[in-house]
Amino acid sequence: MIVLCAHRLYTPREELRNPLVFIEDGIISAVSSRAEREIPKNATEIDFTREIPDAILAPGFVDIHMHGGAGLDVMRASPAELPRLNKFLTTHGVTGYFPTTVAAPLDQTCAALERIADAIEAAQPLGTNGDLVQARPLGIHLEGPFLSHKRRGVHPPENLVEPTLQIFERFWQTSRGHVRMMTIAPELPGAIEVIAEAARRNVCVSIGHSDAVMESARAAVKAGARHATHTFNAMRPLDHREPGILGEALTSEELSADIIADGIHVAPEVVKLFLKAKGIEHAVLITDATAAAGMPDGTYRLGPIQVEVKNGRCTSDGKLAGSVLTMDRAVRNVVQFANWSLQDAVRAATLNPTRAVGLAHHGRLTPGAEANLVVLGPDGEVKRTIVGGAAA
Repeated sequence: MIVLCAHRLYTPREELRNPLVFIEDGIISAVSSRAEREIPKNATEIDFTREIPDAILAPGFVDIHMHGGAGLDVMRASPAELPRLNKFLTTHGVTGYFPTTVAAPLDQTCAALERIADAIEAAQPLGTNGDLVQARPLGIHLEGPFLSHKRRGVHPPENLVEPTLQIFERFWQTSRGHVRMMTIAPELPGAIEVIAEAARRNVCVSIGHSDAVMESARAAVKAGARHATHTFNAMRPLDHREPGILGEALTSEELSADIIADGIHVAPEVVKLFLKAKGIEHAVLITDATAAAGMPDGTYRLGPIQVEVKNGRCTSDGKLAGSVLTMDRAVRNVVQFANWSLQDAVRAATLNPTRAVGLAHHGRLTPGAEANLVVLGPDGEVKRTIVGGAAA
């Protein structure tokens, strides 16, 4: 048994002072306080307050929309290269993530889905030492090809297709059922039928890259959509008489929604507005990070797209093309932009995304959950990351 000690703990719904986290075989068996329970004599105690007096234990961050980092693109990286990306993510507190596709020729997309499925199935859930502590791919986010031409962003127009059950089934079979999330423009012909089928298979259907009016967005929710992708970006702008997809994303109690809180994709004041609208229950942080995250300025790949990075902006032909944001920075930005508490900001990077996509054993520090944690300083800086009970 391993017992972790710290100054505070975020479950993240609740805050616990002087916490003890009991871990057995990579799973949290109990969460308590020193006042309520003693540490067994045969347990291995790890007291983070010895290194970090104000150490905070929180669930490991989960990024449900990211395309790469450390110079690697998830659609192109080989199995031998992925550990480099996974280690990079742990340095920023991420313990699980959804490799996310972009619109590419169907054969290329299917080849990428197969490689990512291999990586998901090969991932070891429990670390045994610091060298093996890595973030794990937990499912695939299919972003494209079912996107609006008008709101495609940098997704190549020649790779966009209208949604059909046949194409969705091909993706499903190639990924061996590992597609856990799908972004789709609900106004496209055939979209509602595909949304309903994907939802039936417990895929988190997310509306985005869309020029939908509100009626189309509401039809998608009725069919089974339950999330919205990078709110404000690649969406019909909000109008006070025709609120469109943004009106539904911001006001529907049935939708959670995510945002890229880098201060570039969305102004800090609008991030604050988004957080007020969705609240601590339904706001989700993503990075939309590309291979350029953690790398110097230069040229990188985003699936089939070449992107340029300069002064923190990732662009292709002058358009924003993903980000270089890291999840720990997103959490700190939410504290700064919206004056949220660190606890609430952490929730938007842990419990909320995992609830949105149906990952029951991640994003929370409760008995039965995987022992995936991040050790934070009081300012939200990542000090250590723990995956499956092993610390990096």
